[in-house]
Amino acid sequence: MHINRLVERFLREKNLPPTKFGRLAAHDPRLVLDMRMGREVRPEMELKLRRYIAAYSSDAQTGRNNAA
Repeated sequence: MHINRLVERFLREKNLPPTKFGRLAAHDPRLVLDMRMGREVRPEMELKLRRYIAAYSSDAQTGRNNAA
């Protein structure tokens, strides 16, 4: 799945504000807003975002969601 769609789905499912996600996942509160405006993320950043989403989901399943 394209990273933009993955992030948007994640935000919707977790009811997470885009600025908070950007801050937690990449230390960049404008990340999602910039992506919506056409910002292309580098492969390293895409990997970082995918790992954050996977870790958040994994923590939620085990009941220790420290990511938020």
